[in-house]
Amino acid sequence: MAVGLRRRLWITRPRREPPGYGSRVKIPRAVAIVAIALVCAVMSGCGGQPQPVTSTPLFSSEDEAFAAAEETYRSYVDALNQVDLSDPETFEEVYAWTTGDANAGERKSLSKMHADGWTVSGETAITRFQGQSIANDTAAVVALACTDVSAVTVNDGEGKSVVAHDRPTSYTVEISFVSDDQSDTGLKISASNAIETNSCSIS
Repeated sequence: MAVGLRRRLWITRPRREPPGYGSRVKIPRAVAIVAIALVCAVMSGCGGQPQPVTSTPLFSSEDEAFAAAEETYRSYVDALNQVDLSDPETFEEVYAWTTGDANAGERKSLSKMHADGWTVSGETAITRFQGQSIANDTAAVVALACTDVSAVTVNDGEGKSVVAHDRPTSYTVEISFVSDDQSDTGLKISASNAIETNSCSIS
């Protein structure tokens, strides 16, 4: 997620010497044969062709990929709705569902709001989610989501609202996901871009 987007959505081992070091060591013939065989097993040119490496796709179908993406995004929004800007520990679950630029952006934005003494209340709601594309070789997924932020209020350290009077009540967000084996769903959010509209633009 780009830097500032969160605000815009809410507001706008040692070495051992070898045996017999310093003298010649007689190597049994059988051992030498085994050693040569091992070298040939890991190097080309000893005869035979290397076996092709095949990888198993992360998802068996496009529908499965889109379902994983939706679960990921909903888990992220659930984590976001639990954020208490006065308690940075509540930010960790948000960070857990993001990676790369999205993670960096969330860290900067939430940390800034915490430092400034802001408070947030209300919840973001996902009203619609639609998968758009998947790259089968990388399991990268792109999707659109409609998010309703009309119930979210944000106040500064003095208790004054920092929500712009013309903030849209809903956004269409384009989200990019990448595979990540540390995620329960197999995906994490790598980027998102909000399209400011007064209604969901997913057709």
